[in-house]
Amino acid sequence: MQGDLLHIETLKNLNRGDVWTLGSAISWALYCAFLRIKPKSVGGNAFVAVSAVIGALILLPVLAFSSLTPVHHALSSYTSAGFLCGLACLVVFPSWLSYLLWNKGIQAIGATRGEIYSHLIPLSGGMLSILFLNISLHNFHLISALLIASGIVLCSGKAKEKISHPRRFTQAE
Repeated sequence: MQGDLLHIETLKNLNRGDVWTLGSAISWALYCAFLRIKPKSVGGNAFVAVSAVIGALILLPVLAFSSLTPVHHALSSYTSAGFLCGLACLVVFPSWLSYLLWNKGIQAIGATRGEIYSHLIPLSGGMLSILFLNISLHNFHLISALLIASGIVLCSGKAKEKISHPRRFTQAE
């Protein structure tokens, strides 16, 4: 939509990647919601491990369905050194380490304040796509960055203390 509601007709042309992206956003929202109710006694590693197991179980039907399609690749394409190295990088950095660091941050400042910073995810994705994928920088990128940064600054500040009025005593007291 490029930040413009007049481009709403682009929603008619959703592809599989768009659906996966929406699913990813929904699963991230659920993960952050569960962080609020996670007992303090459950460590970050355990929470990430349980989340990974749940995610793997959810993906089993997807794996079963994709193995039935005629486009299924040979097992040898998944055992090459390049594939395994790429997979290891995906497992360590965006999957395991990022969740551990996110949980550490949430533990330090709390889920409510920490979730404000989740808005940096699309901003960093946009910046990385401009840097590495040669995506052109447009006004909607700049406006989005300004709105995200402004929102984080506004929400990160200390709340003003409520002015407490002295209690008025009545003659009955």
